[in-house]
Amino acid sequence: MQKPDINEVLERAHVVSLPLAVKFRGVTTREALLIDGPAGWGEFAPFLEYGPAESAQWLRAGLEAAFEGFPEPQRDWVEVNGTIPAVPAEQVPEVMDRYPGCRTFKIKVAEAGQTLDDDIARVNAVRDVVNARGGEVPVLRVDANGGWSVDEAVAAAKALMPLDYMEQPCATAEELVEVRKQLMRNGLFVRVAADESIRKVDDPYRVAELQAADVAVVKPAPLGGVRRVLEIAKHLRERHMDITVASALDTSVGISMGLATVAALPKILDDEDVDVVPAAAGLATGSLFIEDVTAPRKIEDGHLRVEHLAPESDRLTELSAPADRKDWWFKRAKECWDVL
Repeated sequence: MQKPDINEVLERAHVVSLPLAVKFRGVTTREALLIDGPAGWGEFAPFLEYGPAESAQWLRAGLEAAFEGFPEPQRDWVEVNGTIPAVPAEQVPEVMDRYPGCRTFKIKVAEAGQTLDDDIARVNAVRDVVNARGGEVPVLRVDANGGWSVDEAVAAAKALMPLDYMEQPCATAEELVEVRKQLMRNGLFVRVAADESIRKVDDPYRVAELQAADVAVVKPAPLGGVRRVLEIAKHLRERHMDITVASALDTSVGISMGLATVAALPKILDDEDVDVVPAAAGLATGSLFIEDVTAPRKIEDGHLRVEHLAPESDRLTELSAPADRKDWWFKRAKECWDVL
């Protein structure tokens, strides 16, 4: 894709500030720069603490969506997981109500200022809600965002099992290698997933080379767009890693990138030539917003329809960020454009 002129990009841009229903990553509002491009809408929304070099990939992803569009889809619906922030256990049922029909849940753990007991209570609360509602055994994932040591991760696995996987239990790929070894030595059948060890490093393939994880959590925005994620996913699948596509607390515009990614994943046929459904994606995070730039995407029996929604003009006006924040985001976009 030829890089468009940054002034053209910003002429098409809107900066919004979206209120969250629950605190996530320590914030109660989510800011984003949205681009109205010739191929559709793109989003540029790196987290506030990220510098230009890391944030540039988010701009690349937004430009791809706005000026190039998405690959041809292979499927029309995507299964999604519910996301449970690091809320008190008593708040879990309220959050779970936002995810009708979901059978997979990702639960935030290792939050600063909290303990393993808090994590155990939160995870057990999810199980209790499912059991009380007569649902099937839930598929549970926990996400530590690199917050544990190796020993803490193993102790947490013992306390929280059964789990589908532990996402980024420790900060480095080398620690993930050791966690996998310790889990196997202790007879703990818990998979390890890598997120930051893929999207926050120069070499996203290193986790596969080190055999540091069983699952790759890939996010289109921080990895540079849908096509880039599809390349990474192909490489990692060939090295026997499963793929989970997730959002980075995207607006409804950014969620379109994630849905387009899952929709475009090549079909994998089993021994009976039946398409193996992609793993439940972390793309239902729109449920964490009080207001978004489109009407809420409807979760139907734990699935989202693959559709690329355009922001509504009245919502763009109502949710517009203050002038000083718009200036801040425009300056940030220019800095990232220079990196590209």
